[in-house]
Amino acid sequence: MNILIAEDEEDIRNLLTLHLESNGYKVFSCSNGLQALEIQATQKIDMAILDVMMPALDGFQVLKKIREDSDIPVLFLTARDQDMDKVLGLGLGADDYLTKPFSMAELLARIAALLRRYQRYAEKIDHSPVVSYGALRIDKESCTVYVSGEPVRLNAKEYKLLLHFLENPEKVFTKQQLYAAAWDHEYYSDDNTIMVHISHLRNKVEQDPQNPEYIHTVRGIGYKLHKTGDVS
Repeated sequence: MNILIAEDEEDIRNLLTLHLESNGYKVFSCSNGLQALEIQATQKIDMAILDVMMPALDGFQVLKKIREDSDIPVLFLTARDQDMDKVLGLGLGADDYLTKPFSMAELLARIAALLRRYQRYAEKIDHSPVVSYGALRIDKESCTVYVSGEPVRLNAKEYKLLLHFLENPEKVFTKQQLYAAAWDHEYYSDDNTIMVHISHLRNKVEQDPQNPEYIHTVRGIGYKLHKTGDVS
């Protein structure tokens, strides 16, 4: 697996490179955003680790450019620990956000989990008209939703939301991202539209909507699909 590291602090960049290479990854490293985009455009990159504060282009700008043509996992590794920075990063399409100082063991575990989920997602998208997670299943050809093998009727928005979750298991989505996925245009209002639709969706696919097994709230950020009891 090829990992891009964009980090302007040389000591951290060298430390990351050393540990990733010792764990079998091939590393492409650089110190600014422009170099990161050049590497991403010319090499086969399976995942990117980005600092936020970098010369030339910051990490948010680099992520926006990457997301124009790539779905690779992107993890922010940064000293900026404000909730709004995390929300912005995840809203732009990042898959994870880890603040400095960090545990190398935790970082390696998150990298392995993101790559594993991405491979599983890619395999499902490429080879099967059916997507599933736990007891939830969607046949995309017939647009039929099943819970524990039983068909469940959803409206169009609920169907799009559930499909988006199933195609991206265990990934956190902001309300803005979910709105764009289900309504096919950008989020324009801070109302409770997503909250209401998530509530209705839970009522139809969860055994206990008040204690959901699958569709979980991530406080201050949004929602994600994660089966209670699973270990990532």
